[in-house]
Amino acid sequence: MVRLAAKQIQTTMPAYQQRGFTLIELMVVLVIIVLGTSIVAINFASGNDRAELKAAARDVVSALRYARGEALMDHQETTVDFDLESNSYTVSGREKTYGIPESVALTIVTAESELTGQDQGSIRFYADGSSTGGRVNLTAGAAKWQIDINWLTGHISLNDASDDAEN
Repeated sequence: MVRLAAKQIQTTMPAYQQRGFTLIELMVVLVIIVLGTSIVAINFASGNDRAELKAAARDVVSALRYARGEALMDHQETTVDFDLESNSYTVSGREKTYGIPESVALTIVTAESELTGQDQGSIRFYADGSSTGGRVNLTAGAAKWQIDINWLTGHISLNDASDDAEN
């Protein structure tokens, strides 16, 4: 019987390759983590602005619908008065002034007879449910919500008029 002894072949790596990661590799990983975190933070911030804008638009729609309902129930004219300078609005018959966040730009299109000052205007609802009609635009950055008030029916609709919503 002949025995063959197998030689074990050991490959040795240089000492600097056996210890783990190099400083350059660690720095590259840290830079990637920081970039990823900053992108996520930016997306959260822009999403918060959009949510704030949408909430403001829904609040204005709610006030307009409330005013229309009051006009129908009480059989008398009701207005929603907008102050563009202070970014706020009021509903006739109520003392409270409702604010719109500073980051949201407010514009209105209404009948000339409803312009009450330099930066003030109203949307009026009549006892039969009709209105003076108009449009309220709320904008924050590229996001835009458009509220249309039909003059004949007083119907109020909320539409996303953002640039990316049209695409």
